[in-house]
Amino acid sequence: MNDVEAKYYRKMEKGVQCLLCPQVCVIAEGETGLCRTRRRRGDRLALENYGRYTSMAMDPIEKKPLYHFHPGREILSIGGKGCNLGCVFCQNWGISHEDPPTRRITPEKLADAADAPGNLGVAFTYNEPFIWFEFIRDCAGPLRDRGKKVVLVTNGYVNPEPLDEILPVIDAMNVDLKSFDDAFYRKYCSGRLAPVKRTIRKAAAAGTHVEVTLLLVTGLNDGDENVGRMADWLSEVDDAIPFHISRFFPAYKLDLPPTPMEKMRRAYEIASEKLKYVYLGNLGDPRYSRTRCPSCGEIVIERTGYSTRVVGLKEGGACAGCGSGVDIEGAAA
Repeated sequence: MNDVEAKYYRKMEKGVQCLLCPQVCVIAEGETGLCRTRRRRGDRLALENYGRYTSMAMDPIEKKPLYHFHPGREILSIGGKGCNLGCVFCQNWGISHEDPPTRRITPEKLADAADAPGNLGVAFTYNEPFIWFEFIRDCAGPLRDRGKKVVLVTNGYVNPEPLDEILPVIDAMNVDLKSFDDAFYRKYCSGRLAPVKRTIRKAAAAGTHVEVTLLLVTGLNDGDENVGRMADWLSEVDDAIPFHISRFFPAYKLDLPPTPMEKMRRAYEIASEKLKYVYLGNLGDPRYSRTRCPSCGEIVIERTGYSTRVVGLKEGGACAGCGSGVDIEGAAA
């Protein structure tokens, strides 16, 4: 586990170039790329983070947030350290941009830990999972052999080839779509918009369960046009993709006021014109976390915090009120 080789890289005259994500870092001898997890050692790119984790806990699946994927279930959640973006408003900056202590676990030991009664599977979360690519790839087989689900909570910043390789073993993902403005990505996240859109589109087309989260940052991406363009595009991909709009609170390098409630409600109204399932998070208001039948409007799932009750679904996922299908995977009536 100390000398695992990265899969996606190439040798160049001036260094070794990582090809895992769109940063395509050219790395000098002894140095790491932006994510701080891949180090050049001679002509090889070696992993600093294989099997090294900072946090592991049993979480409600709703905490990811995934509202339409086996609601009410718990999932073993694990995270490492590092990130391939540089968001100035990072909510988990302590593990994404600092150097916290880590422990080690093998894919087999993680699968053993996940093989508990009632546990849905493993969510790779807390920091950016795609920079843990090789470890997740190696964990997926043992987990799926035990009938466990593999979930990613991700910024979606990954190149097409590794994404294509790993998608067949990913059951669900929540993707942060931080803005629909490329200039925002460049200025506040050290990234670009197009690769994230590509990840969402490819994952949805591959049949992976996809939900999307927007952190609505005060004065930066909370305008009607940004939310509207995002909702329009998501509806073109699939209007049944659940869309979570999360309230911003000051974090890391960005000391702005919390998102005003009127901005949150306005974003909800705009997105709801295009998408079947829109939720507001970080509010503590259960009215905006309920799932309603998109046909008749009846409540089918009640949520208070992370407490979930399926109240209006028949077996097979149909609305108990009108019989229409509700787009939820793995709901128990």
